[in-house]
Amino acid sequence: MSYFDVASSAPLHPVARQALQASLDEGWADPARLYREGRRARLLLDAAREAAAEAVGCRPDELSFAPSGTRAVHSGMAGALAGRRRVGRHLVVSAVEHSSVLHAAAALEADGGSVTEIPVERSGAVSTAAYTAGLRPDTALACLQSANHEVGTEQPVADVASACRAAGVPLLVDAAQSLPWGPVGGEWSLLAASAHKWGGPAGVGLLVVRKGVRFAPQGPADERESGRAPGFENIPAVVAAAASLRAVQAEAAEEGARLRELTQRIRARVPGLVPDVEVVGDPERRLPHLVTFSCLYVDGETVLHELDRAGFSVSSGSSCTSSTLTPSHVLKAMGVLSEGNVRVSLPRGTQEADVERFLEVLPGVVAGVREQLGAPVTPVAPRAESGSLVVDALGKRCPLPVIELAKVIGDVPVGGTVTVLADDEAARLDIPAWCEMRGQEYVGEEPADHGVAYVVRRSS
Repeated sequence: MSYFDVASSAPLHPVARQALQASLDEGWADPARLYREGRRARLLLDAAREAAAEAVGCRPDELSFAPSGTRAVHSGMAGALAGRRRVGRHLVVSAVEHSSVLHAAAALEADGGSVTEIPVERSGAVSTAAYTAGLRPDTALACLQSANHEVGTEQPVADVASACRAAGVPLLVDAAQSLPWGPVGGEWSLLAASAHKWGGPAGVGLLVVRKGVRFAPQGPADERESGRAPGFENIPAVVAAAASLRAVQAEAAEEGARLRELTQRIRARVPGLVPDVEVVGDPERRLPHLVTFSCLYVDGETVLHELDRAGFSVSSGSSCTSSTLTPSHVLKAMGVLSEGNVRVSLPRGTQEADVERFLEVLPGVVAGVREQLGAPVTPVAPRAESGSLVVDALGKRCPLPVIELAKVIGDVPVGGTVTVLADDEAARLDIPAWCEMRGQEYVGEEPADHGVAYVVRRSS
């Protein structure tokens, strides 16, 4: 079985396992106590904090250990917003942030605050100019991930951080995906990360608050972790998280170059092996181990199940997964195809033979799913001179509305139109994406009796 989903969670690193086992016997006592066992636990906690701070590129007294990466994000955002409440209650985020950031933004709006969501380019990156334009005199906090969790695109954090500093606005960076590959550059103010993303144990997050940043911890007061992460520290897990972070960063240059070659091989070869595929994300400014592509005429859940049966564990941002019937907010913000989305994120140590076997299996998997769904194999010659057709795809989930469109586009002459009636939210994203991929003109949409009418003009 080949596990290709470390962007979700990485297997426990050998160094983390060793550190965890070694510290179980030494780190069980209360580090706040002055007796021998407490002092021993405090030494372990302090050493872990120093190691993690060195890996992040901050002072040890700026770093706190949180119960998870999500809790680190929420605590960081809440504390920074509260600390600058006199400035205002305006928050700036990118449209492709992790759900932990977007959920906190929604909570702020529900509580009377305001949020500006910065759009991204088709590569998934924000423009520094657009982000800077979103800052206002009442902006209390800005958030920007260092690299995207679904498509791997790196964000211009250093440039955005400079713009935020010039405007007097603190920037919180979600570094969950990029920190294993090295410290985040730039003059950011706060940072959050999650240990299970780099092979540390689950249940450990990092929260960094730079000196000089106005920060007011929320919730009942607690003396531990500067009040930013209340509760008794899980010292063995913290020690393992810090040790594994240093280990993976030490391997990052060599392993990153090797994995980048493998993911580049997937990016280059998949479009030739599988017809009607869109590889998404920035081809250059991206994480070295992650590649994402979307396949027309298939649903993501079935593709993932078939790949699992073939021995590959991958994930998807598709609208057709068991957990959601709405398109990935990341793919939607990018304006790319969402159906049949496959995210491959390679673990350290992935062998060339594993990638080659994946490339051998993938075409047959996609072809089999397309055959099950009755997807068109080749373009169909015109069979009618009617200038317009209406396709009723109401009640059908992705990718069926697009498949129905593809089946009949050849039935109208060049210049004729096909109107697709659909009530699946994914159609709003996938029909325009199909038009761009197939060289057809997307005219637009208009309300219909029981859904939306999507109009496509045949161009070729």
